[in-house]
Amino acid sequence: MQPKIDLQGLRVGITGGTSGLGLALVRQLAGKGASIAFVARTAGNVERVAAETGAFGIVADIGKMEDIYPIAMQVTANLGGVDVLINNASSLGPAPLALLADTECEELEAALAVNVLGVFRLTKALFGALAASAHEGRGALVINISSDAAVNAYPGWGAYGASKAALAHLTAIWDEESKSDGIRFLALDPGDMDTPLHALALPDADPSTLKDPEVAAAEIIAKMLDALPGHAALTAGAHA
Repeated sequence: MQPKIDLQGLRVGITGGTSGLGLALVRQLAGKGASIAFVARTAGNVERVAAETGAFGIVADIGKMEDIYPIAMQVTANLGGVDVLINNASSLGPAPLALLADTECEELEAALAVNVLGVFRLTKALFGALAASAHEGRGALVINISSDAAVNAYPGWGAYGASKAALAHLTAIWDEESKSDGIRFLALDPGDMDTPLHALALPDADPSTLKDPEVAAAEIIAKMLDALPGHAALTAGAHA
């Protein structure tokens, strides 16, 4: 029998929380008792997911600099701090995908704004809260959702792949620089999933060949638990 994990007391912020992988993460973590604050752009979708899961929803755009500080303030105010930040929201750039020669500068900028700058800004805005959690012995972790497009030169995935490559390297440097603060950083590739983002990228893809985002979310949560072995919610809450 698989152990039932009780994550009551764990405080998690998630971007892009109303569809695909983000929605699966919100559902599963909330279902295990974690306190969740999630971000998405569309008010109706935020309200729907908040009503379904009991998580705290924030209507904002991670790609807009002016939205970052209000997001961070609402996350910490609602949760009383933050132990885990999952930077999941992503932008393809051109959609459907396009070769770099056919990609507009504005489309590349859009991918970088969400996938790199948005992640960087929100992480900076929440860094103090994460460090405080680590110093309190709760553990602190940032998970940045990456892609194999960050390391493989797939035609058509230039804007997205370049932005995810930058994110992967930022994650590695954050992890090295934040050891003294007790904050871990992970870049995780969930694989090709049956999500609205993938359908936007490749409209003709066969969904049956793609991973269920619920499966990917469970895998990410397992890696999250491995990275937070000392968290009070994890040591006291697991039972068969």
